[in-house]
Amino acid sequence: MPTHSQGNSRSLQGRIVAASVVLLSGSTLAAVLNFLYNIGIAHFLGPTDFAHATVVYTLLTLTSAVTLSFQIVTAKAVAQQPTLEGKSAAYRQLHRDSWACAISVCLLLILFQHQISDYLNLPSPILVVLLAVGAGFYIPLGTRRGYMQGAYGFRKFATNLVLEGAVRLGGSLLLILVGTGVTGVIAANAAAEAICWLAIVPHLSPRTSGAARFVAFQELFQAIIFFAGQVLINNYSIVQVKHYFFALDAGIYAAVAMVGRVIFTLSSAVVNGMFPIVAGTSAEERRSHNVLSVSLLLVFGMGSAISLALRVVPAGLWTIVFGSKFAINGHYNLSHLFSLFAITTVIYSLSVVIITYEMSYKIANTSWVQLVFAGAVIAAVWRFHSSLREVILVQLLLMVLLLVAVGIPFLRSALRTAPLGASQAHAIRLIRRVTEDEVIAEFVRSDFENAAYREYHDSMRPIVEFPNVEDPIENAKRRALLFLRHLSLWQELPQDTEWFEAEVRPSDLHLVQVFPRAQWRRIARGRFVITDVVEKMRAGENESGDAFLEKIASIRRNLDLETTTASSVVLIGLNESGPFTIIDGNHRFVAALMAGRLDKLRFLCGFSPRMTRCCWYRTNPLTLTRYARNLVRQLTHRPEVELARLFETPEAN
Repeated sequence: MPTHSQGNSRSLQGRIVAASVVLLSGSTLAAVLNFLYNIGIAHFLGPTDFAHATVVYTLLTLTSAVTLSFQIVTAKAVAQQPTLEGKSAAYRQLHRDSWACAISVCLLLILFQHQISDYLNLPSPILVVLLAVGAGFYIPLGTRRGYMQGAYGFRKFATNLVLEGAVRLGGSLLLILVGTGVTGVIAANAAAEAICWLAIVPHLSPRTSGAARFVAFQELFQAIIFFAGQVLINNYSIVQVKHYFFALDAGIYAAVAMVGRVIFTLSSAVVNGMFPIVAGTSAEERRSHNVLSVSLLLVFGMGSAISLALRVVPAGLWTIVFGSKFAINGHYNLSHLFSLFAITTVIYSLSVVIITYEMSYKIANTSWVQLVFAGAVIAAVWRFHSSLREVILVQLLLMVLLLVAVGIPFLRSALRTAPLGASQAHAIRLIRRVTEDEVIAEFVRSDFENAAYREYHDSMRPIVEFPNVEDPIENAKRRALLFLRHLSLWQELPQDTEWFEAEVRPSDLHLVQVFPRAQWRRIARGRFVITDVVEKMRAGENESGDAFLEKIASIRRNLDLETTTASSVVLIGLNESGPFTIIDGNHRFVAALMAGRLDKLRFLCGFSPRMTRCCWYRTNPLTLTRYARNLVRQLTHRPEVELARLFETPEAN
């Protein structure tokens, strides 16, 4: 009989395949339109003007490092928000930031239009100005598509991709026919981005003044590093070839690179379907190796089929399609170059699947590895460009090395942490994902009788004892309450911490330890595993006059009352396999074990692959130094002022 985990894994695989099929359908149609676009403008413009149009469009594609960064961060943020209010707040902030970035890029392009035009041997700087207009809409378009992606609106996302291709194709051919040439083609590309931005308006909840600000810096920085490497690898060789080669050869290379773009578009459909689904699932679900394997097999299968088909297509067919000026004599003809470039793109696409899979749930260092290889590609093409074939071969070699560089460490990590066989028994069972607001509500409720909260007992007790975690105003108040006493604790937790309700069984207790605070040091005597602590406390139960032991005894008596509701204990760790440290509920946990009433506890667990940087999880000179630095930064944070402000707002009354 399949286990619950296995069932979830199959469900997750099915969702990824279903999303990939929808996006592949749209991406395939968009790729066909893009193929027709390239063939059409190559046929009507000829190699020289085709090279001009392609290199300017490539510059627009280079700005997609920013566009796709906002898209992927928006998709992740929206997928991880459990409520429409949270999704809307994250989107609004990122969309506003994307417009600020778009205006900056637009102004830079206009400012340096003559320098860019001269470097690329363009016929007029007006092409760069039109590019700037397109970039102005293209970057905010990323956040709108990211919202659709994160909200699993894959059909709308796919439709928007098709719309972009249709406007580019129809607009370009129409403007060429009326005599505008390459200028009309670039104008049509700019219009396509503006029309697509207008056509994909997300449905949001009303604005709420208490909505929490989405902290996106690390996510956005990671995405920019990733997409900077991606667009350089995929596109910058076109810019270099345009600079180093004659216009005729540059036009031929632009046609060859078109095939790579088609393959990468199709593989991106798989990635775009996988990313938000994996980002919105638990660590237990995504731990299955088959989840990643499905995406890798889809990309490899599609890419290999296209590469093989290109290799067997007669070279004469390409001359008919593109025109006689695109003919190449000899063994290394156009079919050979097409196939070689296709293989290069397939190998690179496999690396992208691995990197984005990691990015969906953590900050992935492989983004930096890709950026280093992007620099290596630029340097290699600068050094080796005696022929178009040599330009492609050096890229092929480096893409093989990139796949090895990102694939082997990931495989080792997966094998080391995979919950297979007997090791599955040493992981706690995750029940459901919970929000950070829900964890904070439980944390504050358990701590509310502390004297530090005395002045808030009357005014705040209703929202503490009966929390509504769907209300952003309530959540903001409880967060401010928590920060009155525990700001330094909470701010040390990694920003990518994921929260779950879990079941901790007696067989899991050896994975749990108390945090070595003063009174626990005295009891534990260097051994902080909770079972060892309980044994030592039982040995000292007869000691009278010990306030600490009497407090534990009082909690035990309360737990014995059948009317007592379950109390929450908050744990942190790297993943569900442990080990775990208690950051709230040490007394309750020990008392429950001594009373044999583990059933009276509810466990909330926070997981992050970066938890070792937190001094509450791993105490060492490095984490303590980081803690001290953060304490200094927090000196200006006044939670009581925030609480007063929240009570003054009309929504709070």
